[in-house]
Amino acid sequence: MSAWIEIASGETLARIALRGAELKSWRVGEGELIWPGDGKYWAESAPLLFPVVGWTRDGIVVDGQRYPLGLHGFARGEDFTLVEQAANRARLRLRANAETRALYPFDFNFDVEYIIQDNILSVFLEVKNEDRAPLAFACGLHPGFVWPLPGARGPHVVRFDAAERAEVPVIAPGGLFSSRTRSIPLRGRELDLTPELFDEALCFLNARSSALEFAPAQGGPSVGPSLRMELENFPHIALWSRPGAPFLCLEAWTGHGDPEEFCGDIFAKPSMRKLAPGETDRSAARLVWRPGKNRSLG
Repeated sequence: MSAWIEIASGETLARIALRGAELKSWRVGEGELIWPGDGKYWAESAPLLFPVVGWTRDGIVVDGQRYPLGLHGFARGEDFTLVEQAANRARLRLRANAETRALYPFDFNFDVEYIIQDNILSVFLEVKNEDRAPLAFACGLHPGFVWPLPGARGPHVVRFDAAERAEVPVIAPGGLFSSRTRSIPLRGRELDLTPELFDEALCFLNARSSALEFAPAQGGPSVGPSLRMELENFPHIALWSRPGAPFLCLEAWTGHGDPEEFCGDIFAKPSMRKLAPGETDRSAARLVWRPGKNRSLG
């Protein structure tokens, strides 16, 4: 059996690994948009985050018992099962198993669906509680995009759909969220991207925007290329790279890492979602690639 699947629409093709249901390639014409992974900077491409987002303080606590659940959970290291596939769409599923229960003592289905329509890639995350008791979880998307974008030159920016706060939480030792903040050079809705920004992730908790755009600093979608991310049911946005690395991650989260002072039960952790038995939660992201006028994707 192949280690990945492909879906396509017109000149657009996506390749998805069964390990982690990770998007490994998204090509529009000759232009590759997804970071291929490189051990020098970051070996992954677009991991899925579940059942937690970010770092935990020595794992999670459920009903007084501690479980060794680490950074971003375990979904990215698990093999998903392909449950549905058509020419331009695929749905993959992770079910609870003995290995996941040793880290997270709940029964669940975690589904991801990818749909391509021309230059638009939609990603849906669905979590269903298959347990007899309530379940607490967080999930997220962590796609890395090539920087600069295909056909683009010069400095790039991120433009939010709404004016965001020009400060973000300081990340404390161990990846925990501090109550302290630091200023960033955000001008209303626009953030100039420089390597110096990414000593740590820029996390916009409870963001005002439900969409953002990654693009060259000069011009707009009608002139140069741009990549737009439109979000549904994801309250948090993060931007991440490594200093000098040729990629940018546009992340969408339902939850976030442990606060620095938090040491309680998973159900008390801020921003965790709770599902009653049989209940389902669904989040979505729509990625829109616009090559701009008179631009080559090569």
